[in-house]
Order: sequence, then structure tokens, then C-alpha cells
Amino acid sequence: MARALGAAIGAFAFGLILAGAALLLAGAAHAQELDKPILLVAKPQLQGGYKHTAVLAVPTRDGKHIGFILNRATEVTMSTLFPEHAPSAKVVDPVYFGGPEALDAIFALVKGRPGPNALHLFGEFYVTGEAVMVDRIIEQMPNEARFFVGFVGWQPGELAMEIQKGAWFVDSPDGSQIMRRDTGHMWEELVRKLASRVGT
Repeated sequence: MARALGAAIGAFAFGLILAGAALLLAGAAHAQELDKPILLVAKPQLQGGYKHTAVLAVPTRDGKHIGFILNRATEVTMSTLFPEHAPSAKVVDPVYFGGPEALDAIFALVKGRPGPNALHLFGEFYVTGEAVMVDRIIEQMPNEARFFVGFVGWQPGELAMEIQKGAWFVDSPDGSQIMRRDTGHMWEELVRKLASRVGT
């Protein structure tokens, strides 16, 4: 099926190059913390586009980070996006808003490696934006994946600075959160857990 689904895969998680100057990492502790996949939970005071979000973030080889907002289900379905593609009608869950970068691309997050160019997130979870692989996932396992429009991107040092400024709670990712069906109360539950842990 001929559709633009982020087929250009490259150096920064599927070849999507983010603009902006590189920043220095804000402290060795953050650098060590950010060299592995993490779960970011917006602190209650964080406003703007990431208010009340839970974001899976993973480092890339070039010092950047890529992430997906886990709790922003839209009212859009795959069949709405692609009405002429019959297999898309089999996808029950809504499309999720993954972030503001590459809003013309669909990403599929799945358990198990779907192809050689898929990005490993953590554990058994992978994500791909390659059109051929996304199509195959829709056709072969439509309800064993989570589909996102867009993603979140950070230049080197940006995420460390956000954490240092107090924008995020940081936790280890949990597989049960990634494919959770009802994400409506995810943020509140995570804030209660993490705030009590740090005593805030």
C-alpha cells in the first residue's frame, strides 16, 4: 500500500534529523541516568504540551533521545486514517499522539523485533516507522501493537537539563505500562507513586 509512513530510516531513530544546537550534559549523575531507557512522568507544575504526560524515552547512539508519549490516546483510528486499507479496520485501539516530531509518520510499537531496522526500546519492546514493517504489523498482528503519530525528540543535553530543572519524575519503564489499554488515569497513578517515593 502506497503511503508515507516515515519510510526514510536513518541516523536519528528512523532518519529524522532534529534541528538545534547540541547542549552539554548537565552533570555526570544525569548522564549516567540517561544512558538507558527511562520513564518520564511530568511533574504537576509542568505546563504546556507535555502537561500530565508519561513518556518512554530512550537514548540514541549520537547522544540524543527519542521518546513516545504513552497516555495521549486520540479519537482517531487507523481505519479513519487509511479507509482504503482494509486491514487497518482490524485495529481496535485508537492511534496515540506520540509527540510533536514527524507528525506525518506512523510508528508501531510491538513486542519482539519486527525487522532489522527497528529501534530497540527496552526488554522485548521495539518500535518501527518503516512503511513496509508498519503495514506488515497492521496486516499480521493489528491488535498486538500500539500505533503512534509522531514522537518526542531531544538534542544532546536537553533532557538532562529538563530533569535538572525539575520538569520530570524519572522511573524505570515497565512493560505493563507500554501496552496498557486504559491510559486515562496513568499520569495520576504514576505521580502518586513517584511523589511519595521522593517525599514531595
